[in-house]
Amino acid sequence: MHDIHTGGCHCGQLRYQFSGHLRDIAHCHCSICRRVSGGIVTTWITVPTSSFQWLAGTPARYDSSSTCARYFCGHCGAQLALVTHLSPESIDVTIATLDHPERAAAERHIWTDSRLPWLHLDEHLPGEPEETL
Repeated sequence: MHDIHTGGCHCGQLRYQFSGHLRDIAHCHCSICRRVSGGIVTTWITVPTSSFQWLAGTPARYDSSSTCARYFCGHCGAQLALVTHLSPESIDVTIATLDHPERAAAERHIWTDSRLPWLHLDEHLPGEPEETL
């Protein structure tokens, strides 16, 4: 039996759930994540699209590149998920929007070539210059 994980945006208009283990969690340092979130890093979990569903609301969509669509709340602006055409069988979900983000520790860093030089975060984790998984 898989664990069920739920989450949603700040205002509550969007809710989602997915099933499975909390793994494949990465701190992303790419400049696109910084610009769309306003944060210095975004932490994502990658889950199979077959285990993910929107429970309430319909997210707005923003194509942040030719291969990536991001989903966010059109009301409060919270960034919740992204899908890349390079890996259509999975969806990435922002850890910060989980109801229990404390249960989802990062396992690695991705896009480390874009890391801000003054940021020191979970330095014991492995890093990848780009995303390789």
